Amino acid sequence: MNEKAKRRMSESTDQQTAVTCALLNELQRKLADKTAKLGVIGLGYVGLPVACLFAAAGFKVIGVDIQAERVVKINAGISPIEGDEPGLAELLAKVTHAGTLHATDTYAPLAECDIITVNVETPVDEQHVPRYAALQSALRALGAVLKEGALVIIESTIAPGTMAKLVKPILEETSGKRVNEGFYLGHCPERVMPGKLLANLRGVSRVCGGETPEIAQTMIALYRQVVRADLDPADCVTAELVKTAENAYRDVNIAFANEVALVCEAVGGDVWKVRELVNKSPGRNMLLPGAGVGGHCIPKDPWLLVYEAQLQGVPIRLIPAARAVNEAMPFHMIELLEAALVEAGKAVTGVRVLVLGYAYLENSDDTRNSPSAVLVERLRELGAAVVIHDPYVAEYQGDIYRMAQGCDAVMVMVTHSEYRQLDWATLGIPIVVDGRHICDVAPQNRTYRAVGQRIVS
Repeated sequence: MNEKAKRRMSESTDQQTAVTCALLNELQRKLADKTAKLGVIGLGYVGLPVACLFAAAGFKVIGVDIQAERVVKINAGISPIEGDEPGLAELLAKVTHAGTLHATDTYAPLAECDIITVNVETPVDEQHVPRYAALQSALRALGAVLKEGALVIIESTIAPGTMAKLVKPILEETSGKRVNEGFYLGHCPERVMPGKLLANLRGVSRVCGGETPEIAQTMIALYRQVVRADLDPADCVTAELVKTAENAYRDVNIAFANEVALVCEAVGGDVWKVRELVNKSPGRNMLLPGAGVGGHCIPKDPWLLVYEAQLQGVPIRLIPAARAVNEAMPFHMIELLEAALVEAGKAVTGVRVLVLGYAYLENSDDTRNSPSAVLVERLRELGAAVVIHDPYVAEYQGDIYRMAQGCDAVMVMVTHSEYRQLDWATLGIPIVVDGRHICDVAPQNRTYRAVGQRIVS
């Protein structure tokens, strides 16, 4: 390439950069004066509180969800999330009444939006391969209506490299626009958990990964409207890595706690006392052992983190081992039950078992990847009759003491607040298997087994 051609290319690049900066500056101005129109795709555990917070901050927000029933509820000011979510129902009612949030099951209204966040499920399959059907569908529908100069932010958790290899190509193909010219792209993964949705969105730091530094700064201007914590600029790959790594870190540490619990059972220790004393040492934070790990994030985000590296032949050992430990805990609960039944002269076949908790998390209705589902399936395979109670899951609500009648054993899978107030004498079930340290001491006149404790009554 001759010098003249190089100068023309440089001038063209400079001109495009200037145009991009001007458009992003204008978008930041619209954020400052609250005239930017926002769209949120996916109105579940993440998208709904996100939409509510931006609507409460004074923006016009259009929420899109493919579930028509959910859309009707939201527009009526009724939260479809039934767990204990402080402030969410009230905030939803407020913003829908004010008209700042409107939900729809079509994408056409997003053609008006300056910024769109995408909050859809990103699961992995049984072979631990990311399955992005919902994300791909959302991107194709969005691309068809994408406004010139709009900023698209993926909040869903994705494998490192997904922004470059999947998100960008689909949006460019379906919109007919080029990234950083016709539209802008960023990744700001959510950091929330059920029971703390609004608190986490407001109070937990976020990584704002932009295709360019200017886009990252525009993302910071957006999230500063609702987030009180740090907003850190980064590139898209860094944002992808941070979110998947933080959940893999938690998974590995839970697996360590679970393995220590198994050791304690074998040698006659109490994992809860061990944990307490370990954590007195500076810099130690042994997590809680238990009956299994569930939810949308932790069971699959470690696989998202390592997916691309494994494709490239990088040997990954620790993270898969931790997943195996945590996935085995519901089956260990059955081993504890079997040991208690042997003492009572019974086998699993034919016994009636009350399972306490079907959500994966205390005081939540979220059943995604619930360890209880694994436990129940295996119990039934072994010939047990299973009764399930959960005060937050509509299918399993009821009078717990009535449901306990005729049961041979009770298995505690979730620390719902209601279960901490149980009268074990009134419950009257002779065998208790505690997967969540509900009982500080073994209930009187009960055969008791617990994760991490070798206690026999």
